[in-house]
Amino acid sequence: MARTAQSPRKSTRGKREDILAVATTLFGRDGYEDSKWADVASAVGIGSTALYHYFESKLHCLYVIMAEALATYASNFERITKESADYPSAIVALLRYEYDLNDQEVLRNRLLIAEQALVGVHRQSPREEEARQLARARTRELEFAWATFLARAMEQGVVPEADPRLLTRAVLGLHNSVWHWYRPDGTLPLGQVSDFYVPRCLAVLGLPPELAGPARS
Repeated sequence: MARTAQSPRKSTRGKREDILAVATTLFGRDGYEDSKWADVASAVGIGSTALYHYFESKLHCLYVIMAEALATYASNFERITKESADYPSAIVALLRYEYDLNDQEVLRNRLLIAEQALVGVHRQSPREEEARQLARARTRELEFAWATFLARAMEQGVVPEADPRLLTRAVLGLHNSVWHWYRPDGTLPLGQVSDFYVPRCLAVLGLPPELAGPARS
């Protein structure tokens, strides 16, 4: 019988995205080192050797996850800063966005922070090295975008004068610390975390915590 439109064969691109999604869940939930590459294949429904059609190694897959996560963050950073009416509203929107995540995005952030050191280690494999360098470049680009944004806010008198690079690292460091301990299946809602951390990030920036607005938890 002819294949109908309701049962198309999954594309190569679709299978690649399935692998990335499953790997993100396993690596973020169980830890990268404790996750088995074969378990990713099993969860996706393919043989272990088939994984190598899409990724050279588990590490190659990790670097791709990191690079794509950073690209998504950068895209949303640009969108929020363009759509916001002024610097104060943009700052609050950016800080709130960092906690407006679904469970999969939380696991991706946990993975990104937990394995950040691997981005600084040169790899012999060309494909791994290319993916590593992309993740590293996107990390730097994101930090530069934040620093440039804060420098312009300082020029407008919105944020008190400071070294924008150090201020960027202070704010991102405070935000990133959440992903060392936060669990999607824990008892603490992410909205409550946002209500706690956003005013404190504003304080680090030299802005009144009240700018965060009412609690959303």
